[in-house]
Amino acid sequence: MKKLLLAICLCFIFQQSEAQEKQKFDPQFYTLQDSLKSLSYKIVNNQDELIRRNCTFTFIKTLVSALKLPNSFAFPFDSVVSISIMRSPDNQFRIFTWHLRTDDGHYRYYGAIQKNDPNKLSLYPLFDNSAFIQNPQDTALTNDSWYGAHYYTIIVPKRWFSKNKKYVLLGWKGHNQNSQQKVIDVLSFAKDGRPIFGADIIKLKDKTQHRMVFEYTSQAVMMLRYLSDKKWIVYDHLAAPNARSEGNFEVYGPDLSYDGLKYRRGKWILMEKIDLRNEASMEDAKFNNPLEK
Repeated sequence: MKKLLLAICLCFIFQQSEAQEKQKFDPQFYTLQDSLKSLSYKIVNNQDELIRRNCTFTFIKTLVSALKLPNSFAFPFDSVVSISIMRSPDNQFRIFTWHLRTDDGHYRYYGAIQKNDPNKLSLYPLFDNSAFIQNPQDTALTNDSWYGAHYYTIIVPKRWFSKNKKYVLLGWKGHNQNSQQKVIDVLSFAKDGRPIFGADIIKLKDKTQHRMVFEYTSQAVMMLRYLSDKKWIVYDHLAAPNARSEGNFEVYGPDLSYDGLKYRRGKWILMEKIDLRNEASMEDAKFNNPLEK
């Protein structure tokens, strides 16, 4: 009997807290969220490319309208599941990213970064410039020249109160009909608040890079994830199926070995052929399109 009463009380408290949470937000949020949910579904699933494009543009306008409402940074948009909404672990910003697939198998990326500013809307749109970036591994970029990706993890390895933080973003990037990419990017903010993508903090054997881009066949699945207890980023080692195919990334795939990056004093340092046999859920961390996760 006591257990039943406790369950009823807990249910009542939960319903009350849920109702109070909803009362904090302008009712317009929920109307706009329903529109965003419908539009984002069509962006991903509609068979007509023209409709997908039109829905993308309408989605952007609707999202901006929602973010202009008071207290918008706190609103989760948790029913809009067809796009990625990642909040930084230190609650300083959140980043919206999604993609538009074209009928010829290519992808266009869209996004925005919202800073946690209680006094005004601090929003930075992200403009995909991937097609014109010749050396993405070695190039620092801004929100106006973004190497577009669909992000699924934000990493803050340093203490949260430290200055000049460099966040690490893990993302998936559909490339074309034959290949796809995974991306390790670095995000920081200039003194005026503008986002900067890329920083030379990724230390490989004989050089440093601003970001890492892994390209592999669209038929494979690559693991790329963060082990927070070790401060390691771990990933499948990609290789060609034979010597004749080396350099043709459209046929690359995992070779059952793992590499990674470990965090040391502000740098991410390469580790080769690491042992992940005791790490749980390595297979569960593998996916292609994050919408299919």
